[in-house]
Amino acid sequence: MVEEAVAVDTIQDQDTEAITMKSLLEAGVHFGHQKRRWNPKMKRYIFTHRNGIHIIDLQKTLNLVEEAAAFLSEVAASGKKILMVGTKKQAQDTIVTEAERSNSLHISNRWLGGTLTNFKTIQKRIDYLVDLETRREQGDFAILTKKESLKIDEKINKLNRNLSGIKEMTEMPGAMFIIDVGREEIAVAEANRVGIPIVALVDSDCDPDLIDHPIPGNDDAIRSVRLITGRMSDAIIGGYHQRNAEQSDDPTDANQESNPRMVTYSTVTIEESVSEENEDTEEEVTETEQTAESDDSASEPLQSGKEVNSPEIEETTPSPENSVSSDLIEEKSEPDENTS
Repeated sequence: MVEEAVAVDTIQDQDTEAITMKSLLEAGVHFGHQKRRWNPKMKRYIFTHRNGIHIIDLQKTLNLVEEAAAFLSEVAASGKKILMVGTKKQAQDTIVTEAERSNSLHISNRWLGGTLTNFKTIQKRIDYLVDLETRREQGDFAILTKKESLKIDEKINKLNRNLSGIKEMTEMPGAMFIIDVGREEIAVAEANRVGIPIVALVDSDCDPDLIDHPIPGNDDAIRSVRLITGRMSDAIIGGYHQRNAEQSDDPTDANQESNPRMVTYSTVTIEESVSEENEDTEEEVTETEQTAESDDSASEPLQSGKEVNSPEIEETTPSPENSVSSDLIEEKSEPDENTS
């Protein structure tokens, strides 16, 4: 655990130093598209144009990269997953590599319509894929013919091409990172519809108003895509590391996770002690009520205004104690008569 934390810190420090103006220039992040293909909404991010090609303002790119990285780190620290999307050829390998490194979700082959807006149906396909893979591992398809087995393998491979990166997506992601907003317009539309914030690398031909955290830069060069995606991946790793550190610093969570039976045992003991105290209290209350009833019965003559020597009291049957005391009185009185 300590080695992983050290590794994460090392990667974070190295990549933070790597994102400089020089590294952006070397990766070709400043190259946009031809002037005739530009989107006027990108005007605020364009520095100039040269040979008919727009040049992106790298100072703004550098600032927005760090803002986007801080946002993704915050999302990861909250415990939510980030979905990385890049289906163009220049971004596929980078998206898969960086998503696996940062334990993020990813889509690199094709965006299936309804991945976010019709997630229940997509979840059924994911469950079907997992079921097929589990049955194949258990040998349930061993009794099938070779041709039938090949068909099942082809079906599994086809599902994996589109769903392998989102098998663990049991809920909506906390944020999305997208390469080439124009190509992934369906993904952008679905994310905006369900309210998922988007971080995206936007070129000079994209609409930045559709993105919550745009990063102006070249989305066609492999080096540019790798540099920006790597920085986002490191920010996600840093967020997860921060979350793990906060959980380990919480003594309550640590005690409950390390010895869960201790909590159950103490709870049972407290309940038993409370029940015993309740039983003792009930006995004391019963004795008190009996004493109060006897006192009330003894005080009834006085409360009713009757005299002690009233006829009703004399007619009552004497208690055994009274009879014993009267016999003793008679026994004591007989010697006195004989003596006289």
